[in-house]
Amino acid sequence: MIDLQHAGAGLQGYGLLAAQLEALLADERDFIANASQFAAFLYHELPDLNWAGFYLNKQDQLVLGPFQGKVACVRIPFGKGVCGAAALTRSTQRVEDVHAFPGHIACDSASNSELVVPLLDGDRLIGVLDLDSPKTARFSAEDQAGIERLAEIFLRASDG
Repeated sequence: MIDLQHAGAGLQGYGLLAAQLEALLADERDFIANASQFAAFLYHELPDLNWAGFYLNKQDQLVLGPFQGKVACVRIPFGKGVCGAAALTRSTQRVEDVHAFPGHIACDSASNSELVVPLLDGDRLIGVLDLDSPKTARFSAEDQAGIERLAEIFLRASDG
């Protein structure tokens, strides 16, 4: 596991994660296979996560995709919870305290902070990448930039 928690290690750590992810996905184009690998990679490489995975856009609602962690909510309407907000706005949602987020959906009561990155192909929403942590304020702006970069690598490597 890469230590991304020490000052100054974040950007360098995400650079290393980017190189590792590119190598991991280099010989495969299948979206589901790559999403499964990416979820497992994030779950095991990033500290203080209790869930990492995908919700995919199916007829304008989010449906559970590949993930690591406890069982999760299966369907999320656009606009509901942090994932639904990311899908509706098509912008990353970084929430320090999910219990203060209006309409938060508590799939796992141990989650206290969340980072959700929309996955876009031009104007088309493919789905969202969702990371949950039991630690309040787990995700910094540096984490957000790093995860957004990793999501771009995943999208480039996968046929969506």
